[in-house]
Amino acid sequence: MFTVSVEMSFRASHQLTLPDGLREAAHRHNWSVTADVAGEKLDNMGVVMDFHGLRAALGGIIAELDNLPLNEVGYFQRNNPSAENVAKYIYEKLAAKLPEGVELQGIKVGEEQGCWAKFSR
Repeated sequence: MFTVSVEMSFRASHQLTLPDGLREAAHRHNWSVTADVAGEKLDNMGVVMDFHGLRAALGGIIAELDNLPLNEVGYFQRNNPSAENVAKYIYEKLAAKLPEGVELQGIKVGEEQGCWAKFSR
């Protein structure tokens, strides 16, 4: 199995709803996103997937979140905008954009240095 990864970032704020129903103060992060994709075979160029194509697909998704309050995005009005749910949101969107034979292994999202959440199936 061959695996390739790209890492990108975006800025966005979020405000988590706490277990008691209250909301924490809205705050901003420089979110880091790593996408890992894999395949059993290499294509005719000798790659699992072109880095530029993977970066473009991921970039299109995170551009929709860049400089927004995540709580205003429909998905995050139904799901707390935690790092875990941000990873799942990006995973579901990116998985649908990958070429045949390329499997999304996981999305890792960091809110800040050393604080990561990962979603995979």
